[in-house]
Amino acid sequence: MKNFICTTCGTQFAATTSEPDRCPICEDERQYVNPAGQQWTTLDGLTRTHQNTFQKKEPNLYSITTTPKMAIGQRAFLVQGSEGNILWDCLSMVDDATIDIINGLGGLNAIAISHPHYYSSMVEWGRAFGDIPIYLHEADRRWAMRPDDRIHFWTGDSLSLFGSLTLLRLGGHFEGGAVLHWPGGAEGRGTLLSGDIIQVVADRKHVSFMYSYPNYIPLSAKKINYIVNGLKGYSYDRIYGAFQDMEILENAAKAVRRSAKRYIGQINPT
Repeated sequence: MKNFICTTCGTQFAATTSEPDRCPICEDERQYVNPAGQQWTTLDGLTRTHQNTFQKKEPNLYSITTTPKMAIGQRAFLVQGSEGNILWDCLSMVDDATIDIINGLGGLNAIAISHPHYYSSMVEWGRAFGDIPIYLHEADRRWAMRPDDRIHFWTGDSLSLFGSLTLLRLGGHFEGGAVLHWPGGAEGRGTLLSGDIIQVVADRKHVSFMYSYPNYIPLSAKKINYIVNGLKGYSYDRIYGAFQDMEILENAAKAVRRSAKRYIGQINPT
């Protein structure tokens, strides 16, 4: 029995004796099936060919990226706090070196994930750090391909965690799409960890919002407004997106509002 991992989206599945026939996450219109056909790997296979690299982004915040690129290629984040550490989003690969480094930084007390494309090997990560809770939104329950008692499905539009961290359900990319608000980030001005629910773009002055990034399907104006309204009352000056160096280091809240107005203007021209 092996927990196979889809090489296109990076999702680890429940243990089976042979490779699964299909990956429902990749068959969904927000993702895609490899043109060469469905392909699989395992965590043991990844640890022989890949490694995780760490980069300190600011005090108490580290990004973690798998090299060479695995599947979608997102990064995870370790947020350190006086009341505990949290892993934001997740990766398919976790090995002894990764565990040692994170334990040296205080370990992990919880994992929270923005949406199903980044569920990856979340159960392996949860087990590696002492059976810690994994927070996913209830609206995306059906996309958890490896069920586990560590997974806590939360409901509503926000969930307060330790250390003033707050999960905000903004929807958009997925119904349960969430971001993490960290008020202590950016030297106390507030940081938003957005995955690609809010996608920092190449100029690093704007963000964008999509239903499907690989298939270029836009979100509606109604859903964009829902995202913007969901952030009201939460101060942040900095935003870190899903991919390496995709971040806005100052005036991020203004950039999100400005970008939403620009986006809606393009899809609903007057």
